[in-house]
Amino acid sequence: MFQWKKTIYKTACLSFLLVITVMVLQRGMAPSQFIQGQQQKGLPPLEPLKTEKRNSIFSIPSSFWKSEKEKAPVKEEGSESVTAKQEKSWDVTTTNCSANQNLSNADWFKGLEPNFQQFLLYRHCRYFPMLINHPEKCSEDIYLLIVVKSIITQHDRREAIRKTWGQEKDVDGKKIRTLFLLGTASKEEERANYQKLLDYENHIYQDILQWDFLDSFFNLTLKEVHFLKWLNIYCDNVRFIFKGDDDVYVSPSNILEFLEDKKEGEDLFVGDVLYKARPIRRKENKYYIPSALYNKNSYPPYAGGGGFLMDGLLAKRLHKTSETLELYPIDDVFLGMCLEVLKVSPVGHKGFKTFGIVKNKNSKMNKEPCFFRSMLVVHKLLPPELLQMWELVHSNLTCSRKLNVL
Repeated sequence: MFQWKKTIYKTACLSFLLVITVMVLQRGMAPSQFIQGQQQKGLPPLEPLKTEKRNSIFSIPSSFWKSEKEKAPVKEEGSESVTAKQEKSWDVTTTNCSANQNLSNADWFKGLEPNFQQFLLYRHCRYFPMLINHPEKCSEDIYLLIVVKSIITQHDRREAIRKTWGQEKDVDGKKIRTLFLLGTASKEEERANYQKLLDYENHIYQDILQWDFLDSFFNLTLKEVHFLKWLNIYCDNVRFIFKGDDDVYVSPSNILEFLEDKKEGEDLFVGDVLYKARPIRRKENKYYIPSALYNKNSYPPYAGGGGFLMDGLLAKRLHKTSETLELYPIDDVFLGMCLEVLKVSPVGHKGFKTFGIVKNKNSKMNKEPCFFRSMLVVHKLLPPELLQMWELVHSNLTCSRKLNVL
């Protein structure tokens, strides 16, 4: 009899514990919360465990317990949550671009020269993978980023620039850094050997940005939009950008002097500006443009691509705008089109001489160091001329007067 009562007692206890367990599961409460009759502090609520892919790296939240009544943390100004932070990187990893054959049957297209047909067939192919990258260039606050368009075969020009106006340095706490923008060799038979030389050059200097598209005249606009995208990804703290060719003379000291009184947010874009330039219709000219490609009588104002200065924040706006426009085969005109959309007027400055100090190439003024001393940018000098002029300008040069161009 005693054994029978004992069995009933055990059954009742087990039933009671079972009822408690069911209630706990239904309410989603921890056993300690149910027993104590109040919420236990420090235990966040149960959430589904999520993994998020970020550039092939999976990040799992450190805790998925969170209290229902727990207040959301107050976000301090300028702070970011851990999940909101994402490592930024160049997001184009494959070249998957085919010709736009819809154009092939159009009569106006058939009448174009082969190079323009090629350009239009692949104009929609906007971005390509990076072969060489240096995101660390923008790991600090940069006052002036010098960006030089170059091609893989012109090592001597890059070397001359590194020894002269492209030197990386700090001036009164203002950091100056330099990058060269390149595609791949246009001739297939040159590509492998020149690429090995470029890889070695980059190993030494760490100042090359290279993308997987052919370096050609029409692809200069690709170089423009690739740099703007790269800047938008990696450079949050660049105050000013000088962008130019690898056959110009530049005076960084004069540029710094010019920038001294410039305020942030001025939409600065300054250079040797062409106003109401007309598209060239002569087929033998390098800059020839058929009316089928551009039928207006004149271009918007634009700065000659030999060298210009722009504000870092404006460059980021240019990136966004550039993605709304179709590519154009002349890179500096394309930037002028972007500025027109932004309603920003490029400013002409007489210290930028992207056609030489005077247009007569044989003029002695184009060889006179006293003129170069007061200039910001002069085009065009090949490596021996650049090295010689740099040495003359920075020697004990005596000039009758200094031109006030700043």
